[in-house]
Amino acid sequence: MPSSPAARPRVGLFATCLMNLFRPNIGFATAKLLEEAGCTVEVPSAQTCCGQPGYNSGDVDAARALARQVIAVFEGFDYVVGPSGSCMATLRVDYPKLFAGDADWLPRAEALAAKTHELLSFLTDVRGMKAVAADYAGIATYHDSCSGLRSLGIKAQPRLLLGAVGGLELTEMRDADVCCGFGGTFCVKYPEISSRMADEKTANIEASGADTLLGGDLGCLLHMAGRLKRQGSPVKVFHTAEVLAGMATGEGIGGTSK
Repeated sequence: MPSSPAARPRVGLFATCLMNLFRPNIGFATAKLLEEAGCTVEVPSAQTCCGQPGYNSGDVDAARALARQVIAVFEGFDYVVGPSGSCMATLRVDYPKLFAGDADWLPRAEALAAKTHELLSFLTDVRGMKAVAADYAGIATYHDSCSGLRSLGIKAQPRLLLGAVGGLELTEMRDADVCCGFGGTFCVKYPEISSRMADEKTANIEASGADTLLGGDLGCLLHMAGRLKRQGSPVKVFHTAEVLAGMATGEGIGGTSK
């Protein structure tokens, strides 16, 4: 049974596929931030992919199978939190749609959705965090990923917390809320369009004068970091959680270094 959220909430950390494969440091940073917010953090080993790739490609049967696994693994926690607007929007917004009309699984999907949060939204909107004990010397610009912004309303939250980071200057790029061109399988299906969108985004990043790019979705950050690196840009790329946790050191996403 869930513990009392009013005491020390028990949080199940949803470890995204990309984070596990390409940037485990984001997971460690997420756990650190959740613990600093007064939570007990657990990472269930039986968790799987959220099912978003299959769902977006029309394979609803595979998506439902993964969703059932995720629901069963996480439904005993007070909250489910992950460092990705994309994945958490799948749990929060898409799972109830997947099980519409299913008398057995719809209530479970809705219950999970109600306690599922993207990391930065959870820290500010649920736990009331307004500051962090972290420093980062640099000028950063923030990219608003589509899923987090449009499905979960994540925009002010990262900027609030980044504003409390010592030594960090935050500057807004032009069209910060415009898609970077990643879009999951979109970049594979439509590479020419995706590359053009990435070029427009990297041009805005460079024009902002920032030396660091931050964001809340690793897929987008990998996409932009790769493009920046191929263009010979000195801009470093980190997940926002890494900066907020004081763990944005060493090699950045895509091989850049601080």
